[in-house]
Amino acid sequence: MYDVVAIGELLIDFTPAGETEEGTVLFERNPGGAPGNVLAILSKLGRKAALIGKVGDDQFGRFLSGVLEDIGVDTKGLVFTKEANTTLAFVHLNGKGDRSFSFYRKPGADLLLDQNEVNIEMLKSTKIFHFGTVSMTDNPSRSATLMAVKIAKENGAIISFDPNLRIPLWNDLGEAKAMIEKGLEYAEILKVSNEELEFITGKGDLEEGSEIILNKYGIPVILVTLGPSGCFYRIGDKTGILPAYDVITIDTTGAGDAFLGSFLYQVIEKGMTLSNLSKANIEEMIDFANAAGSVTTVKKGAIPAMPVISEIEECIKSIPKLIL
Repeated sequence: MYDVVAIGELLIDFTPAGETEEGTVLFERNPGGAPGNVLAILSKLGRKAALIGKVGDDQFGRFLSGVLEDIGVDTKGLVFTKEANTTLAFVHLNGKGDRSFSFYRKPGADLLLDQNEVNIEMLKSTKIFHFGTVSMTDNPSRSATLMAVKIAKENGAIISFDPNLRIPLWNDLGEAKAMIEKGLEYAEILKVSNEELEFITGKGDLEEGSEIILNKYGIPVILVTLGPSGCFYRIGDKTGILPAYDVITIDTTGAGDAFLGSFLYQVIEKGMTLSNLSKANIEEMIDFANAAGSVTTVKKGAIPAMPVISEIEECIKSIPKLIL
């Protein structure tokens, strides 16, 4: 039995790493991709995690597989292909460490995952199943993703969904919204950014936007990440905002994934049904997740920056929270 199985992209993040003497920007190779990031922190926190996905049969694909294996993520659901290269993302950071992306994916190997390559047994033996929409931008991976989430839910898994909207990957934002709405139909734990919440609902107000989603889809746990401002949550009619921690941010890549992965860790640790979570429960879980996300930003890259439990606990103990 797995704690968490995820489906989706595993790719290379090329992250800025200074300049040459002539002023040319240097990039360093880092493993990335939201589903892999989520699984990475879960594995670092001692949980059994596995990825279903596809990479190129190339140097980058083998590197990514090795990174996951080295931190204990099960990769038997990872398929290699010679039909396309491993997807590459170049990360651009502004002065505050916030990032934007340029993708090399026309197509990337991750888009070529076919339904018949999905490991069905993994879907039938996991407590939580996690997915996003990067794997839903086109077929065949779109059909594979939707098939996987359907099977996982039918077999009793809790469904975690992070739309992870990457606008450059979509030819049509109307299609992007339709795929997000399809994901919302399955979700029991939803993690969105405040920008994604507004994209989905047309509402910039967190209370109003989250209530629209609750009323339409009945999602038990809605988490809206707010960057350095922390996280807004809604569980039924209970809402609140918890601040992040006052760390020196270098790179925000993977912070939201660290947040979500450590929240899923707490779901497993508490062993409670989502409908029974109290306000105190959810706030304790979010505080832990906020600390994990905050600590991740003090290092470059995504998977390499994911903290272990002692780093998260030390953050909670010794670093002040940001004032909202």
